[in-house]
Amino acid sequence: MVIATGISSVVTQLLIIREFLSQFQGNEFVIALILFNWLTLGGIGTLLAQWVTRRFLQASANRLGWLSLVLTCLPTIQIFAIRRLRDVFFIHGSSVGFYPTLAFTFLTIAPYCLLIGFVLPYSLFVIRAENPNYPGIRIYITDNIGDVTGGALFSFALVYLVTPLQAVFLANLPLLVATALLFSSTSRLLPLNVAGVGLAFIMIIGGMILEPSSMEPAEGKLVYYSESRYGRIVVHQDQEQFTLFVSGSPLFGSQNLSIAEETVHYPMSQLSHVHNILLISAEGGMMAEVQKYKPASVDYVELDPQVAAVHFKFGLINKIPGLNVIHQDGRAYLETSNKTYDAIIVNLTEPDTFQVNRFFTDHFFALAKKRLSEQGVLSFSMRGFDNYLAEPQRQKLSSLYNTATEYFRYVLMLPGQKIYFLCRSLPVATDIPLNLSNKKIQSRYISGYYYGNLTPARIKYLNTLVDPDTPKNRDHFPQLMRLMFLQWFTKFSTSPTLFIVVLMTLCLVYLVRISAEEFVLFSTGFTVMGTEVLVIFSFQIFFGYIYLQIGIIITIFLLGLLPGALFGERFRGQGQKTLVITDMLMIALLGLLIIIIEYMGRPLPAPFFMTFGLLISLLCGFQFPVALYLRGGDAPAVTRTFSADLIGAACGTLVTNIWLIPYFGIIWATAGLIGLKMCSLTVLIANQKKEHTK
Repeated sequence: MVIATGISSVVTQLLIIREFLSQFQGNEFVIALILFNWLTLGGIGTLLAQWVTRRFLQASANRLGWLSLVLTCLPTIQIFAIRRLRDVFFIHGSSVGFYPTLAFTFLTIAPYCLLIGFVLPYSLFVIRAENPNYPGIRIYITDNIGDVTGGALFSFALVYLVTPLQAVFLANLPLLVATALLFSSTSRLLPLNVAGVGLAFIMIIGGMILEPSSMEPAEGKLVYYSESRYGRIVVHQDQEQFTLFVSGSPLFGSQNLSIAEETVHYPMSQLSHVHNILLISAEGGMMAEVQKYKPASVDYVELDPQVAAVHFKFGLINKIPGLNVIHQDGRAYLETSNKTYDAIIVNLTEPDTFQVNRFFTDHFFALAKKRLSEQGVLSFSMRGFDNYLAEPQRQKLSSLYNTATEYFRYVLMLPGQKIYFLCRSLPVATDIPLNLSNKKIQSRYISGYYYGNLTPARIKYLNTLVDPDTPKNRDHFPQLMRLMFLQWFTKFSTSPTLFIVVLMTLCLVYLVRISAEEFVLFSTGFTVMGTEVLVIFSFQIFFGYIYLQIGIIITIFLLGLLPGALFGERFRGQGQKTLVITDMLMIALLGLLIIIIEYMGRPLPAPFFMTFGLLISLLCGFQFPVALYLRGGDAPAVTRTFSADLIGAACGTLVTNIWLIPYFGIIWATAGLIGLKMCSLTVLIANQKKEHTK
């Protein structure tokens, strides 16, 4: 039962994260909120297990079976609720602010998370009702086996082969079977239990059948839907207009002539001759505009093969002579390619995720400069403005401008629906229509509207708004992510201050009330989840978003807990000494990570990240049985140690994701984790001295 519950919970967690990303056009900040709510609610559920069992709900196998049936049904209900309630609580098509996102994610996942946190210690209480000496650490180990199995199942099979509700069915089927076996061996109310199992089976089957209807849009009609390993791909049709959505964000439309012309002609009109062009992603209609220059080759890089296939299927992009479609991360391609380009056109969304931010950092600009010809031009864009430029957006443009000018002698911003950056070693001409006329290239939008929209005064005004003191956007210090986070709050006239103050107050109240051993587990959970975020982001920086290998990293962080717990069980008798040693080893590993990232150059080999994650999780798993033994191993100790680990992990995910990395960069974020473990080490040493004094 515990293994099956672990499989179900991890698969459900990953599915829910993807579902929220699709509904809220989310980024790592949204992921952090989901994981924070998930882990916090799980920790609360774990604490409730002891209190509820002692006062109201005596542990019994039959009750555990019914709780598991509810767990089997809830993922299907949750996914339908997320899809349907989003437009009930918020205006359809609108973006959603920080606090509404926090509240919506909290409320929709609360029933499942509270129950999943409750069931694990309750399972131990049921076992101990028959075997009072059953060790609590075995539940931790068994649950970890289920977690690893669920993570591997999702990352390497389900995400490639099935839709979300099909994955819910497959992941919850073992739990349903285990529940049926439990009922058959312990229950006296067999007809009622059979009905419960049958109803749960019907519900998860019904979810698969009804899934297509849950994807229908509020306007227009759904003409294409698939689940890629990189996200959800949907195409909506409204009369003659096709719009492509990837993970909830409307990326490209079939009739956006102005964007296609601006994206192509602004940079390419600067060139005296055109041989090789690189497009990192593409807009509908772009290929037709590129073809007007008759380039020898056009390399179109698109990470997701399914996105490229949908582009061609619905005519968003047309095949032209010399077109080469490359299914690879754009930055990783530039790292390995030796080809020289006359134009590199980056057609990505704003850098509101760490993955996209990689294309707007110092290292990417250095790569682009290296791959451009002498007359070459790099072009990318940000969201535009009409008359007023908000301060966070001005800082964002300034950071990009300051970063680009480190590598390109001339950088010009052109205002409009989007703000286009043109970067090159030669002067940038602003009279785009004149350049196009000299090249005998026809345009419909630019020729008719450019002079009216992009006056010399407006161009000059935009470029004089740059703040030279704004920090540059670097790989290890993603300045743009901090600015995007602030812009999110500015857009809704709110501030993160209230949330941070409340969170810190609750954390302080919690930390004051826990023991030294529980604080060690809190800090370890914080450090492990913080390190997992650091490793994934570092891996993205060096290698790009390679989903399979990131899945391996996540699974390895789970995998290391099992042997760590087994070793910890063997050495638990040595008491706090082992906790001190493992804390020191964690500090040493984090220090080694700083040294390697800062001084060893790039790219770091992928096995380094795998090995590092395994070692950190081994140390975490090692500490859990030792702390549990020191707390006595009884039911209250089990619930308190479980909850300390979960609440620490929740705080580590949130703080590292939305504060440490965006505000301080990867190096100082790692130093912050070292500081927390130093506090843990200090508490342990002080506690040891106190016990010796007694």
